Amino acid sequence: MNTVFIVGGAGKVARRLAQQLVARGHEPRSLYRHSEQAEELKALGATPIAGSLLELDAKGLAGLMTGSDIVVFAAGAGGKGGSQMTNAIDGRGLEVAVEAARRANIRRFILVSAFPEASRGETVSETFENYMKVKKLADIHLAETDLDWVIVRPGTLRDAPGTGRVRAGLAIPYGDVPRDDVAATLLQIIERPAVNRIIIELTQGDTPVGEAIQRLTRDGSQP
Repeated sequence: MNTVFIVGGAGKVARRLAQQLVARGHEPRSLYRHSEQAEELKALGATPIAGSLLELDAKGLAGLMTGSDIVVFAAGAGGKGGSQMTNAIDGRGLEVAVEAARRANIRRFILVSAFPEASRGETVSETFENYMKVKKLADIHLAETDLDWVIVRPGTLRDAPGTGRVRAGLAIPYGDVPRDDVAATLLQIIERPAVNRIIIELTQGDTPVGEAIQRLTRDGSQP
């Protein structure tokens, strides 16, 4: 059983992940910002942890993380609040969380990022261009650490029911993916420590989630 600290715990992928963690006997600890979210997270089986990336420093966040085994960073401004909010949550927020994990002696850190080809070839706003730039810089920041990191880059997120089947790899064609299946992928990564120091692109596909992630383990061993 793992205690999993979810940054951005009130998000759509994070809520699904919390439910799936509980079903598998793990303990999700979900960081939330708005008071009304606490009861909603508790109803999912998660332990709600109050705190905001806009206010916490690394020391304060480390204090909240202490006792956890794994950090999942699923926070994101989602385009709300413009570039300033993106910079604060997706950029500085990730850096603070990485330093907090170090201070709390948590080695395993999983980041939900963005697919590089998102909206390529389309007319996009300056805010979206900044979002993609910040997400890439966040990936670089984490990948240059000595933590046991995994970066997951899902395609366009959909609310359609999950199929339990995905395409996952180091480099794959761009596509959509249900949030249910993103959460299921994160769960499989959490349960497979041999999946380590790797960037995984993820879309809907034909391979069962567990099999798709098992193929990406360092030694091919079973968990």
